Amino acid sequence: MDRLEQIKQPVSVEFEVFKQKFDASLQSSNPLLGEVINFIKQRKGKMMRPILTLLMAELCGEIKESTYYAAISLELLHTASLIHDDVVDESDKRRGQSSVNAIYDNKVSVLVGDYLLATSLANAALSADIRLVDLVAHLGQTLSEGEIIQLSNTNASDFSEEVYFEVIRKKTAALFASAAKAGALSAGSSDEKAQKAALFGELIGVAFQIKDDIFDYYAPDELGKPTGNDMREGKLTLPALYVLNSLKDEAMMALALKIRALEANREEIAHFIEYVKVNGGIEYATQVMIDYRNKALEMLPETTSQELKDALTAYIDYVIERKK
Repeated sequence: MDRLEQIKQPVSVEFEVFKQKFDASLQSSNPLLGEVINFIKQRKGKMMRPILTLLMAELCGEIKESTYYAAISLELLHTASLIHDDVVDESDKRRGQSSVNAIYDNKVSVLVGDYLLATSLANAALSADIRLVDLVAHLGQTLSEGEIIQLSNTNASDFSEEVYFEVIRKKTAALFASAAKAGALSAGSSDEKAQKAALFGELIGVAFQIKDDIFDYYAPDELGKPTGNDMREGKLTLPALYVLNSLKDEAMMALALKIRALEANREEIAHFIEYVKVNGGIEYATQVMIDYRNKALEMLPETTSQELKDALTAYIDYVIERKK
């Protein structure tokens, strides 16, 4: 049994039900919208966040109809955020394939993203649980705020890890936190227990994003984006921030600001990547990622069944060991 199968094992039947319901939730009689929706469906990822919602519902009680609506709503919101993110970043790749805006255009991408957002909220409403509707609405606000903080940080002259973590908590980690919390809420958990589930998801999400940021320092292979892509967008991530703050090399700090200002060429970016790698940036980021992994594991209740504990442990380890 491979790692993904082990992760899905306790909810394998329910996950198949979810996939059917998710596909059914995305339909349109409009030819263009229907075409883009089909394009999106064919390129959907591993659906790690819906799996987390199902696992957390199972951990906190049982999977109910509202669990499916919550998982669908969050996956639609996640998909919409990726479509809009590609427009903002002017990216033509997503999951190793052409992005929506690369095949169609920015106007279509924004409108389709808006359609998915509306469909997300419609599914949240179908859960008939105001706490889940509130969760999805606030997540949309948080994701947008994270994107704006990231955009405004390109003008910053310092290299703050604090801002870096604020951005990833409000983007990647917020999705994992909401997925875990939604599962707990849908199973009937108290607000206190649901908040603990959210923290568990956030820890996983931070580790997930650090892993993504480490990928950016290596050859593309099948990662889905070229090496140095973040820097070509003016983003400095944890490995770079650590090295810059540790060594305080004035020439490299000047180059980092040039990267932020989108004024660095490919050779300069390649030189900066190598500088970060040889000065311990990757090792530092990897250790921070492992620390978040360990904190998440420590949160699993002692009463967790062995099957669920194995699945959630495999989930966390997959996040930090994945190859793309």
